[in-house]
Amino acid sequence: MSKKPYYITTAIAYTSKKPHIGNTYEVVFTDAIARFKRMLGYDVFFLTGTDEHGQKIEELAQQEGITPKEHVDKVAGEIREICDLMNTSYDKFIRTTDEYHEKAVQKIFKKLYDQGDIYKSEYEGMYCTPCESFWTQSQLVDGKCPDCGREVKPAKEEAYFLKLSKYQKQLEKYVLEDNPEFIYPESRKKEMYNNFIKPGIQDLCVSRTTVKWGIPVTFDDKHVIYIWIDALSNYITALGYDPDGSGELYKKYWPADCHVIGKDIMRFHTIYWPIILMALGEPLPKKVFGHQWMLFGTEKMSKSRGNVIYAEDVVKEFGVDGARYYLLSEMPYSSDGSVTYESLIERYNTDLANTLGNLVNRTVAMQKKYFGGKIMPPCAKQPLDDEVISKCEQTPKKVEQLLEQYRMAETMDTIMSLAKRANKYIDETEPWVLGKDEAQKDRLATVLYVLLETIRYLGVLLKPFLPETSEKIMQQINCDIDTWESLESFGRLQVGVTVNDPVPLFARIDGEKLLEEINKRIQEAKKAAGETDEPQAEVLPQLDQITIDDFAKVDLRVALVKSAEKVKKAKKLLCLQLDDGMGGRQVVSGIANWYAPEDLVGKKVIIVANLKPVTLCGVESQGMICAADAPDGSAKVIFPDQSLPCGSKIR
Repeated sequence: MSKKPYYITTAIAYTSKKPHIGNTYEVVFTDAIARFKRMLGYDVFFLTGTDEHGQKIEELAQQEGITPKEHVDKVAGEIREICDLMNTSYDKFIRTTDEYHEKAVQKIFKKLYDQGDIYKSEYEGMYCTPCESFWTQSQLVDGKCPDCGREVKPAKEEAYFLKLSKYQKQLEKYVLEDNPEFIYPESRKKEMYNNFIKPGIQDLCVSRTTVKWGIPVTFDDKHVIYIWIDALSNYITALGYDPDGSGELYKKYWPADCHVIGKDIMRFHTIYWPIILMALGEPLPKKVFGHQWMLFGTEKMSKSRGNVIYAEDVVKEFGVDGARYYLLSEMPYSSDGSVTYESLIERYNTDLANTLGNLVNRTVAMQKKYFGGKIMPPCAKQPLDDEVISKCEQTPKKVEQLLEQYRMAETMDTIMSLAKRANKYIDETEPWVLGKDEAQKDRLATVLYVLLETIRYLGVLLKPFLPETSEKIMQQINCDIDTWESLESFGRLQVGVTVNDPVPLFARIDGEKLLEEINKRIQEAKKAAGETDEPQAEVLPQLDQITIDDFAKVDLRVALVKSAEKVKKAKKLLCLQLDDGMGGRQVVSGIANWYAPEDLVGKKVIIVANLKPVTLCGVESQGMICAADAPDGSAKVIFPDQSLPCGSKIR
C-alpha cells in the first residue's frame, strides 16, 4: 500500500548574513513536524533552502569587495551547515541561484506576461531596500516602511506589474469559503483579511531595472525579476515544476500541505503567492502557518552588546538535542518567545537533566541492582499503576491533537509531564524500600516494569523532537519497538530482555560557572575588537527628529511598585505589580541583575503605559519601566519625585 504524500516547507532564508539562533527555530520546528508525519506513515518531502537575489545582497557584496555570488555562496553554506548541525532531516536544500530554478522562474514570468497577467508600466513611490518593497506615501507609517520601520527612499523606474487586483474575488472565496484554514492560526487570517485583502489588493511590481543581481527577464534584458516571484516560486521549482511540463515529484507532492513561515512574511505567502498560482492555473497550498518570533530576552540582539547567540554557541554548551528542546519548548503559541542563557540553563537542568535524564538513569540502575538488568513480568499490579498506564496511553493522542494545531511548546510540555508523572510514581512506590523485602519482589518487578515501559513511551514520543536522545533511551532499555503504533496500548516492552548499563543522558550544568565563562568570552571578544575596558556610556546615534505630536503618542505615567518577584524561567526578569492610578497592571522588566525585588517595592517609577502587551518567559507584561544605560553596562531605573500621585502623566 503506497504512503500518503506530505509536503512541508520552511521559508527560504535570506542570504544577507549568518542567521542567529532565533532564525534557526523555524527549520527545527518544521523538521519536528516532518519527522512526526513520517512516524505516522506519511511519505514526507521536507524542503528548505536560501533566497539569494536582490538589491540588499548586491549592496552587501559591494561593501565586502566581492561578487554577489561569492557572498551568497558563503552565507548559503553557513545556513546549510546550521541545518545539518541541528540534525534536520530536509529532503532538499534549494538555492535560488540554482540553474534549474532560474530557468523555471523565467518561464513562469514569460507565461504570466504572455497571458496578460503581467504588464509593463512605470513605478513611482518609496522603496525599502531591506524588505525589497515599494510603498506609496499613504502606506508609510511615520514616513517609514510599514513592515520594518526603516528608512525608505524615493524611487521611479520602468517596471512590470502583476495583476493582483484581477484575482481579488477569487482569493477571497478561497480564504473565506473554500479553505477557511488556509491561513493559520485564526489571528493571522483576521490580520491578513482585514488589513490587506478586504481594503483592496493593489497590483504588484515584479521587476527592477536599477538592480542587476537577479534573474533576467528573457524578453527584456533591462529588467530582472523582482525577488518575490523569484523566491516564492521555489516551493514548486524544487519539485520540478515547469510551465511546459512538470516532473514526477511535482505531480506527487504538490499542493504543499503546509508552508511554515514567520509572521512577518504572511502577506507575501497568503496574497502574492496564492495569486501567482491562480494565474498559473495551479493548485494552492493547503495551509500557511505563521509562527511567532524568537526574541533575545527583553532587548534586541546586537554584536555591540555581546548578546548575539548562534546555533553553534548553544550546541557547544547544551548539545544538539538540548538546543532543539529549548527552541521547541520555549516558543509560546500566541506570543513571541525569548532566548537568554539563564533560561537555557534553567530549562536544560530542570527538564532534561533532572526530570528526563534522572528518570531514565535511576530506573535502569535499579533494574540492574535488583534483577541484574533482566526485565521481569508485571504480576502484582495496583490501582496506582493504572494511573501511570492511563497517562502513557493518553499522551500520544494528546500529542497528535496538539501537533495538528502546530502547538509545539504545549506538545513538549505534554511529553515532559509524563516524565514528571513517572518520577512522582517512583516517590509513591519507593522501589528502594520494596527491594529490602523479599516478599515484595513481585511488586518491585511490577513497579520497575511500569517505569521501563513508561520510559519506552518517552523514547518513542521524543523521536521527532530529540532524535539522538530517543535513540539513547531505547538503547539503554535495550528495546527497538519504537513505532508510533506501538503506543496504542501499554505493555509492549518484552519480558526477559536485559537492559544495558545506565549512562547519563544530560549532564547537569553549573549555571554560575557557565555564565562566568560566557561573560569572559564576550569581554575577550570586545577586547580583541579594540574596545576599551574603561566603563563608557554607549554612544548611540541620535534618532530622527520628531514633532510634539509624535511624542504625545507615548503615554508616560508615574506608578508605584506594590510588589516584585523574580520570574522563575529567567534570571534577568522581575515581575512587578504596579499601582498606575488606572486600576493597576503587571510589568516584566529585565533589571534583576541590578535590582532585588525589595529594592523596588514602595518606590515610584515611570512606565510606558500604552505599550502593546507581550509575554516574556510565559509572563504577560503590560508596559515597560523606563531606565537608562549606565557606563558600566548596567541599567538604572529612573525614579521620579515620590510625591507625584500614581497615574500622573509625564509631559
